[in-house]
Amino acid sequence: MPEPLDIEDAPALIEYLRQTGRIAADEQPRITVLQGGVSNRTVAVERASGEAWVLKQALAKLRVQVDWFSSPTRIEREARGLEWLPRLAPAGSITPLVFEDPAHNLLAMQAVPQPHENWKSALLAGRICAEHFRQFARLLAAIHGEAYGRRAEAAEVFADRSFFESLRMEPYYSYAAEQVPEAAPFLHALMAETRACRITLVHGDYSPKNILIHEGRLVLLDHEVIHFGDPAFDVGFSLTHFLSKGHHFPALRSQFGEAAREYWRVYRELLGAQPWAGELEARAVRHLLGCLLARVAGRSPLEYLAAGERARQRQAVLNLLASPPQTVAGGIAMFEEQLCRLSSA
Repeated sequence: MPEPLDIEDAPALIEYLRQTGRIAADEQPRITVLQGGVSNRTVAVERASGEAWVLKQALAKLRVQVDWFSSPTRIEREARGLEWLPRLAPAGSITPLVFEDPAHNLLAMQAVPQPHENWKSALLAGRICAEHFRQFARLLAAIHGEAYGRRAEAAEVFADRSFFESLRMEPYYSYAAEQVPEAAPFLHALMAETRACRITLVHGDYSPKNILIHEGRLVLLDHEVIHFGDPAFDVGFSLTHFLSKGHHFPALRSQFGEAAREYWRVYRELLGAQPWAGELEARAVRHLLGCLLARVAGRSPLEYLAAGERARQRQAVLNLLASPPQTVAGGIAMFEEQLCRLSSA
């Protein structure tokens, strides 16, 4: 077994890169620890040649307040995602894989050139650009649609869903069901439905925090939850972030809602006559409700929502579960209506 390596230890990382022949013996790259993720150590490596990498090392215990564990071998799944996604997604939207080292649970990818901005940060600063939402829709539709065309191979490569279980199903739906017993029947039914659904490649972490904007184009990151399953999860998961931010910023709520509707409209239009597209929307709404609840009652609550906002979002979802909406537009409108009622109560 190799000695444990912590890539956030700059001298140890540089020595590792030298010993493995990935940099020259006398090379002294600049190492910068990157913040923001809970499931990985992440560092930037800038070489004198101008080449820049981002190294990720999966953690066995995630950096959250409650206990949350997942095998660090998921880094190998992310590497497979980095190999596959460029075949499916628009050119330039996926960072190329540089190397992987399963023995140290790490990989390296090419860094997105500077200047770039994290989309989540831009949205939390109140900058809502409709074209970014349309690009986000086109990117997801390409992944889902193109992978469906190669579903036999994709289903074999990404058949294992253990990381989706440990990073999404358990910490989001199962844990939330324990915390909110009133929602448990809905969440358990949603988990059973999701486990039975195998249609196409699912990213599993499709959110603004995993998007960098470079020269007006979106670049997708963080593929460790990628699996062959239900594409409706990606839709509901991503919509959750837009509606939660609209909840957090009442003055921008209508803009976030309209952007979310445009995102869904473009995505659904691009799916066209895919044989599975017709039944997708109702499941996407169920995942939207499940994720809206999970992001305030699960193991990884949204950090920008205050305690009062989390309580209000939880109650809004519970109110909707009595008669769940069947369309994305309806889900957006009804969630916003619930927030207005609860805010004025």
